[in-house]
Amino acid sequence: QVQLVESGGGLVQAGGSLRLSCAASISIFSIDDMYWYRQAPGKQRELVAAVTRGGSTNYADAVKGRFTISRDNAKNTVYLQMNSLKPEDTAVYYCNTNYFRPYWGKGTQVTVSS
Repeated sequence: QVQLVESGGGLVQAGGSLRLSCAASISIFSIDDMYWYRQAPGKQRELVAAVTRGGSTNYADAVKGRFTISRDNAKNTVYLQMNSLKPEDTAVYYCNTNYFRPYWGKGTQVTVSS
């Protein structure tokens, strides 16, 4: 059983920054890939960024160059640094991993005002 707890969301003006955190209840050292997803109102959940155990990263085209995903295995935490935020980034952001089965956090709301 893995619990994922997201934090760091909030209300920010366009052009601003936020840093999201995802704390895992187990050691993430042995977990291969960890992900950030988001879901805007009326839209499907979409993959935002992924990070492998070795630190390789991948991003959705919409956030490339603005968002940075990272992981701290010693702290069992995955981060999403979001810069140059746009109103279209407004969504609930979820942490996800697959450890024998999929696990999701409850999400953290990010609202970007224009």
